[in-house]
Amino acid sequence: MNGIKRINPEKLNQIKLVVFDVDGTLVSDDGVIGDKSLSLIKELMNYDVKISLASGRLHSALVEIAEIIGTSMPLISLDGALIKDKQGNQIVHQSSLRKKIVNLSVELAEKYFVNVALCHSEAIYYTENHSLIPMLLDKFGALYKEVDSYRNYINNTLEIVFAGDNRRTMEYLRDRLSFPFAFDTSVSFFRSHSHDNIYYLEIKKSGSTKAKGLERLLKHLKLQQQNVMVVGDWYNDIPMFETKSFKVAMANAVPELKRMADFVLSKSNNEDGISEILEALLKSKRNK
Repeated sequence: MNGIKRINPEKLNQIKLVVFDVDGTLVSDDGVIGDKSLSLIKELMNYDVKISLASGRLHSALVEIAEIIGTSMPLISLDGALIKDKQGNQIVHQSSLRKKIVNLSVELAEKYFVNVALCHSEAIYYTENHSLIPMLLDKFGALYKEVDSYRNYINNTLEIVFAGDNRRTMEYLRDRLSFPFAFDTSVSFFRSHSHDNIYYLEIKKSGSTKAKGLERLLKHLKLQQQNVMVVGDWYNDIPMFETKSFKVAMANAVPELKRMADFVLSKSNNEDGISEILEALLKSKRNK
């Protein structure tokens, strides 16, 4: 669709930050970063190109990847609900849900026999009554912890996840946790890709998107949208692709993302696809 030769070198010369989605983009389906891409990333950092991640994963599930890359930049986790560095010493932004919303969610889950979990920065918490949570959720690399009660984990909840097999019940819960019944929340309702007849409901504070996360990270780094390249493959990357950044879609990306992209790679995440654009970026830096 697009070609390396069609990229304006001036656009690449403006890039000072590259933000990768993780699953389906930076790593293969086996969770591995391609050797060629890893080498290119490390060389780009020698040219003062900063590297960060923007993922639906928990922060704790991004730390190892950040260490492999060698980046010290703040990381965007839970689709923008949290931005902090891998050591956890610097929190750029944190969007914790209001206690009232968390308590209401737990009450509704208990009343309608739906599995619920509370996602924090470092772990996903669930109780014995919701012991199916680790098997039902598609949260790559997450640490799951069973606790006696949700009571001590209401504070600092970044995301609430419901999982159930009754679509009507899940739709009812979605409506109960949406405006006008609940304020300042963002609700996502979708069907599982890997579990037949399982539906998910994700509740976050309003404004928790990868785009808002990117905006906050750029403000922190004192950079403009034109200074960043974003690379992604999935629907939750669409908000980032609505910015003025340089947008790169994987060969395995959803059609909507490809249509929005400035450049579409010819290879997938399982073929070390990002090396194609990283080579072009490195070449522009060498020739600058």
